[in-house]
Amino acid sequence: MLSLRENISLLSYNTFGIALYAKWFAIPETTEDVIELLRNDRPEWKSKFVLGGGSNVLFTRNYEGLIIHPEIKGMEKVKKTKDNVWIRVGSGENWDDFVCYCVSNDLGGLENLSHIPGNVGASPVQNIGAYGAEVKDCIEKVETVMLKNCRKKVFSARECKFDYRNSIFKKELKNRCIITHVTFRLTRNHEFKTRYPDLEKELDGYPETSIQTIREAIIAIRKKKLPEPAQLGNAGSFFKNPVLNIQQFNTIRQSFPSIPGYKCEEQRFKISAAWLIEQCHWKGKRIGNVGTYKKQPLVIVNHGSASGTEIVEFARRIQRAVKTHFGITLETEVNIL
Repeated sequence: MLSLRENISLLSYNTFGIALYAKWFAIPETTEDVIELLRNDRPEWKSKFVLGGGSNVLFTRNYEGLIIHPEIKGMEKVKKTKDNVWIRVGSGENWDDFVCYCVSNDLGGLENLSHIPGNVGASPVQNIGAYGAEVKDCIEKVETVMLKNCRKKVFSARECKFDYRNSIFKKELKNRCIITHVTFRLTRNHEFKTRYPDLEKELDGYPETSIQTIREAIIAIRKKKLPEPAQLGNAGSFFKNPVLNIQQFNTIRQSFPSIPGYKCEEQRFKISAAWLIEQCHWKGKRIGNVGTYKKQPLVIVNHGSASGTEIVEFARRIQRAVKTHFGITLETEVNIL
């Protein structure tokens, strides 16, 4: 059933806890609801924004257009072979609930992405990743409805143009389509990704390595390092880890030999944004109601009644500090609206 409301508070729809309003707010529960909504477009819907779990967005003002919040549910096994199982998932399903379902059914590939907030529909947009895994490695296809003509369109994994924390849905198709379902290819014979020091250390306390213990270990690590949004408003990592070509990496390492970095692909190195921020003395720093988390400087937190503009200004000060000290421009991972 399609729900359409007016003047809705966004406080419970964003993990930063920003108390702003949307002029119009729609909740479609099926693909047909999405099509119906778009076909009945109104002049007063000056702009449209698709909002998932609100875990990667920062509102800086009231939204005068239409916010579309899909709550399309369902998980369906659509194919099975000796090595893999394919599951089609509604975009409104909670991401970690889906990962839990996979692990509980001995289906591998997503266990390293445990305890990431948000909904399934947002996972391909951001190409979410953690601990050596990216969601693109398991996505088979993404189903959408195009805003312009209200038609369904399916994108293969290749057509999604996945990149580091990026995809076609975040670039060319930003605000031009609504994701309704994502089909994932999961493994029945697992290959574990555990080559992260924190993860290896945490797994030492378990009797064996399995997708279940990897999930448990990652949840434990994330709970130690990251604040729960219900207690301290945040959107996880605010900045991307910079990716440099080999010449840039070698040049900066001459000046800063201890800078942590690792080869992420041929001739490209990823360096730690958290390390850069900490070296600029911004770890645990607070200005008014905004600060960096005391255990993880990559996370900007709302200590109380901070506005979106206050958080943006705080982030820009961090960017200026890193640029001045290292000559590196930090890009935001959070979608600033």
